Amino acid sequence: MPNKKTFTSYLGAIALLLLCFTGSLMAQDGESILKKIDANLSSRNRVFESSMTIHGRRTSRTIISKSFSEGNKKSYTEYLSPASEAGTKMLKLEGQLWIYTPSADRTIQISGHLLRQSVMGSDLSYEDMMDDRKMTDVYDSKIIGKDTLLGRNVLILELTAKVSDVAYFRQKMWVDNERYIPLRQELYAKSRQMLKKMEMKDITKIQGRWFPMTMIYKDQLKEGKGTEFRITSIKFDQQIPEHVFTKASLR
Repeated sequence: MPNKKTFTSYLGAIALLLLCFTGSLMAQDGESILKKIDANLSSRNRVFESSMTIHGRRTSRTIISKSFSEGNKKSYTEYLSPASEAGTKMLKLEGQLWIYTPSADRTIQISGHLLRQSVMGSDLSYEDMMDDRKMTDVYDSKIIGKDTLLGRNVLILELTAKVSDVAYFRQKMWVDNERYIPLRQELYAKSRQMLKKMEMKDITKIQGRWFPMTMIYKDQLKEGKGTEFRITSIKFDQQIPEHVFTKASLR
């Protein structure tokens, strides 16, 4: 018959194995949730119209645009109003970004640290606009809790970057446990300083997927009351002419 010391060691080993198994299971659950989020948010291509309302300290302004995107490597946006921004165009190709400004009648390329700059004074950076990779390609994930948010049951995920070329090293994400859409995100630097907050609202089922039609961004390092990005129409898996994603389309 095993003595007390041996029996205690045996129980400890079982507890350790259970802990490892549970941790592995939670990590796997986090990964599967990210895959379901990707299934909703990612697409072969999309065409959408949107309004971006920038709430400054004293005034607000709204910018209307139409965008085309293909996977995570190609996108084209034309700003339609107000008159001061109309005709401005942005083109992303393979990680490179060009902007055409009609007032100056010239095209400039933005790269490096300039991608961290604000887009038209909003709480979104050019990095935010450009990075459309799948979450599972960029982050490892684990479940750290459960809660309710906006009347929905949510799982709280902690995401850690597994690639170096990412704007936010860590994220904390509140995910709708039924529709698999993030309802809230906190975005952090590697130093754990919070950089931005995001909220997703008006979750709508479109072409068989759940999608947030309103996204609210707040740059924690910037004054103002945040930026509301509202999608007014969106279609997935459309036929987009190839010439749209060329520098000739900027003129």
